[in-house]
Amino acid sequence: MAPKHFLQFNDFSREEFDYLFERTRWIKDKFKRYQPYHPLFDRTLVMIFEKASTRTRLSFEAGMFQLGGSAIYLNTRDSQLGRGEPVEDAAQVMSRMSDVVMIRTFEQAIIERFSAHSRVPVINGLTNEYHPCQIMADIYTWIEHRGPIQGKTVAWIGDSNNVCNTWLQAAEVLDFNVHVSTPPGYEVEAERANLYGTGHFEQFADPMEAARGADLITTDVWTSMGFEAENAARIKAFADWQVDGDMMRVANPDALFMHCLPAHRGEEVSAEVIDGPQSVVWDEAENRLHAQKALLEYLVMGRVDGK
Repeated sequence: MAPKHFLQFNDFSREEFDYLFERTRWIKDKFKRYQPYHPLFDRTLVMIFEKASTRTRLSFEAGMFQLGGSAIYLNTRDSQLGRGEPVEDAAQVMSRMSDVVMIRTFEQAIIERFSAHSRVPVINGLTNEYHPCQIMADIYTWIEHRGPIQGKTVAWIGDSNNVCNTWLQAAEVLDFNVHVSTPPGYEVEAERANLYGTGHFEQFADPMEAARGADLITTDVWTSMGFEAENAARIKAFADWQVDGDMMRVANPDALFMHCLPAHRGEEVSAEVIDGPQSVVWDEAENRLHAQKALLEYLVMGRVDGK
């Protein structure tokens, strides 16, 4: 049987996410009660990094250990991948020595090629195009604080990057709405976002209008990894796209603020907002751990009844 991969958000159905969010809740509760849960005893996760990481490495490595398994860190600079070994060959070898693989790399095509030749599940830990694990954790955080996300409005303010693309996919799968506001020249590209529908998002030239009445406002750094050469131009272009107190005040009174981190206070978000009472960024970061533990359990074991 071909392994199931998680390469972009719409690889899973709404019903699968409902299951995963419930498993996340159960697994997190066990963790908070200091009750061991080791369903992945004697299983191994290989983590391949081509991009820098804090939350992704910590959450996957700690999560795999907490599930009773082990995690192996590989940086492409320190492996044969960095010396030109074909991705397809690496996939054949690594998937014979492990039970699940997580890859954090540049082009989505790299992870697609790897997964096509892998005997075990492959997880997208971030690519230039998508960041599905982040949005899975973000939506679980919303559910913890506010309940179901169906029918709600998320305002994305800033660059139409990999995180934005994934929010747009999630809206299609889970039936909520996304308002996107970007500076001119940085608009959403539906083909790059791999949208199979466009009925759940709307683009706004004015970021304040995108935020008006929103239930959740979220953003990311103006210059993502790999675009550092554009930093000066982006700081100038994005100057009016900071999430600040005025923007939060036009959203719904109980709106939440999220950021995938790391954040640059004074650029894409003011300190008043990210450190304020509507911010849930620390819960959001922690939930990477719990959501990914549910994901690892599902991809390696399939559905788990009860427990």
